[in-house]
Amino acid sequence: MGISIAILVAAILLGITVGSVSIPVSTLWDKNAPIGDQNILWQIRMPRVVLAGIVGAALAIAGASFQGLLQNPLADPYTLGLSSGASVGAVATLFFGLQLPLLGAFTLPVMSMLGAFLTMLAVMTFANLVDRQMKMETLILTGIIMSSFLGSIISLMIALTGDELRQIIGWLLGSVSMRGWTYVQMALPFIAIGSVALLLVRRELNVLAFGEERAQHLGVSVKRSKFVVLVAGSVVTGAAVAVSGTIGFVGLVVPHMVRLLVGADHRYVLPLSIINGASLLILCDLVARTIIAPTELPIGVITAFLGAPLFAFIFFHHRKRGGATT
Repeated sequence: MGISIAILVAAILLGITVGSVSIPVSTLWDKNAPIGDQNILWQIRMPRVVLAGIVGAALAIAGASFQGLLQNPLADPYTLGLSSGASVGAVATLFFGLQLPLLGAFTLPVMSMLGAFLTMLAVMTFANLVDRQMKMETLILTGIIMSSFLGSIISLMIALTGDELRQIIGWLLGSVSMRGWTYVQMALPFIAIGSVALLLVRRELNVLAFGEERAQHLGVSVKRSKFVVLVAGSVVTGAAVAVSGTIGFVGLVVPHMVRLLVGADHRYVLPLSIINGASLLILCDLVARTIIAPTELPIGVITAFLGAPLFAFIFFHHRKRGGATT
């Protein structure tokens, strides 16, 4: 925990001081520092770093929770189609040029969160119709079906789009650039409430590792625990995707890295996933905006570039030790 917090602090300091203009961290509290430097730190870099941190934390804790619930190390926040639902909401907003009167510029993130929420309701309703107990296999298959269907809708809108294509592709690749404090204020309450709810069921996730029937005999309300994880995980994922676009591999890789260090106890996996997920995305965003400066890469490209080989290493390491992968 101490090492993880130290890495997070270092990532934050790097994120706010390194860029096209290097600014010392003392500018944050130095009243005599140039106004331009203070504006860059407080109005551009700081909200960007904070937003990257909360999005990374949200995706990581959602991934760890879904992997624990579904007993599948390949599960992540996108397994149940939540990301696809959020993406449909956002892409439809861009495709049709929607701008609701009361929401204005926030129409896109609100529609994205609504898409994720409706997808979660659809997945849970369909899974409940097929299997009253909503077993893990049913949820996973339902999520795959929903994700494939929603993915085809996104592809259709991309194929029919015109001038909005660049904007849509840019959003789908993920970014926390030029969002500002308003996006932080919009996402933070949902992510905070959902994360607290997931932390409250971390002991139940430990018991569910022994199987649903044994967990039921040990006094765990399996259906209630599933409901809490699915709803809370959907909330944090929807809020994260709504303000940053689709950013892959964070929710898949970070929980695995944490488990390699501390084992499978969710009392430690969940809080450490929050901290390390935040650190990872802050550092990825730093790389995205500096590696070929002044041009900026989408953060989703960086997470995929780093996450794919890292996940391959974890996968083969897991297989070499004789672990199950599905």
